[in-house]
Amino acid sequence: MCRMPPSFVSVEHPVQRRSFLAGAAGLGIGLARPALAAGEARRVLRFVPQSDLRVLDPMATTAYATRNHGHLCWDTLYGLDAELKPQPQLAEGHVVEEDGRLWTFTLRQGPRFHDGEPVRAQDAVASIRRWMLRDLHGQTLATRLEDIRALDDRRFVLRLSRPFGLMLDALGKASTYPCFIYPERFARQDPSRAFTEVVGSGPYRYLAEERAPGSLVAYRRFENYSPAPRGPVSLTAGPKLALFDRLELRHTPDATVAAEALQSGQVDWWEQVAPDLRPVLKHDRNLTMDRLDMGGTVAMLRVNQLHPPFDNPALRRALLPALRQGDFMTAIMGDNRELWRENVGCFPEGSPIASEAGLEAITGPRDVEAAQRAVRAAGYKGEKVAVLHPTDVVNNSNLTAVATDLFQRVGLNAETVSCDWAGFLQRRASRAPVAEGGWSALVVLFGGMDLATPAGHPLLRANGERAWFGWPDSPKLEALRDRWFDTGDLAAQQKLGREIQRQFFQDLPYYPLGQYLNDSAWRSSLSAPRRGMVLPLNVKRV
Repeated sequence: MCRMPPSFVSVEHPVQRRSFLAGAAGLGIGLARPALAAGEARRVLRFVPQSDLRVLDPMATTAYATRNHGHLCWDTLYGLDAELKPQPQLAEGHVVEEDGRLWTFTLRQGPRFHDGEPVRAQDAVASIRRWMLRDLHGQTLATRLEDIRALDDRRFVLRLSRPFGLMLDALGKASTYPCFIYPERFARQDPSRAFTEVVGSGPYRYLAEERAPGSLVAYRRFENYSPAPRGPVSLTAGPKLALFDRLELRHTPDATVAAEALQSGQVDWWEQVAPDLRPVLKHDRNLTMDRLDMGGTVAMLRVNQLHPPFDNPALRRALLPALRQGDFMTAIMGDNRELWRENVGCFPEGSPIASEAGLEAITGPRDVEAAQRAVRAAGYKGEKVAVLHPTDVVNNSNLTAVATDLFQRVGLNAETVSCDWAGFLQRRASRAPVAEGGWSALVVLFGGMDLATPAGHPLLRANGERAWFGWPDSPKLEALRDRWFDTGDLAAQQKLGREIQRQFFQDLPYYPLGQYLNDSAWRSSLSAPRRGMVLPLNVKRV
């Protein structure tokens, strides 16, 4: 499922907005309440997230606000460092036997849930079972799993029918359904029914009584938290430390207000800076701006392959000569090439298996007339192309406008279906033909980290009706992905990644539109944050 992207304000008048901010800062004008008093500042961290928290259960949505909430409230068995290497978190260690078919895990002594109960092997077993129903790694693991059970309170085993070399990567994944460990009574709940109570094991406790939808999510430091004793502090590895008594997530959809609040000290940290406000914040001596997110965001155009015209692979390939990733990126990020990348295949920049294999499909000479001829040669019969257009989400809306124009320029009978975000999510699930309320195409945004390998790439799955919305069916892509789980060393993975990308450009489960990069900004009075993912952990007032 896609999620609400960053709430960027329209960049139609960036000069005026920058001028206003500079003037407001210089005159000491405050748009909100005064900066924190000294005593409160030492106890409270105020953070502006990219979007509001709408769902509490990390197994019920792929929304990044919920994922980040999960990393504050729960722990995983393993975390990933900036090199994507698994490091122990709740796990003390593991033993692998029988040629990779028997894994025995031991939990650390000390971790407790927020209700005071110890984290037990039974909790881990139930959590893994629930996770396997949702996650792409977990679903593959489930096909190889013969038995999973607790041996005692600290040890549990997984017995497999065949080796699963990416076990630690899967259990330690940082994004899109991380394998958080919940109390057994929560983990036994069907993931299609989101739980609404938070009993975590992580560094912060969620304060349900203070929840103000659309504006505030509050947490209190968990005094009995037991962090991992060692490991590199990056991404989700190493000790996760809550160094403030209280954490407040202040949802501020107006980028101008968020920037002014950061400059005046009313908030401490802004997760994602609006692109046109970078120059102002970059030169404010009281602020630090840096790129903490290692993956950026990838834009993709998904087409519905259940119905004409996009059930025809020749028709899908016909559009490639007219597609310019730069057109899509400038529509949301402007001309500053520091902020976006083009010539992106199915694995984004930053992935260890990104390559140029098959990229000539989008890097060769652009030719709209050649695309028009290819559309006719593919047998296009004038079928209506309905493009879902969420008008209340700026990035999606701008990208959708460019996509619709592309369809029309190559000769497709395309029109937008305007809707709000809720309507978009509802219609996206429809498998009906366009005439019966279905859809043909939509824009998708995912973090680059989620797309780094075939194992967890949601839009690369091509298993028909079980695939992500759009439901592509490519046995060749699926066979290559299955081989990935049995590929051990990096060189072999890179070779297989090139094969996958070549097949990708033949089958086209989606069109890659480019990758854009997000900067984070915080008050210089804070210590440097952990890198890899923007999480308000391990920082303190200096």
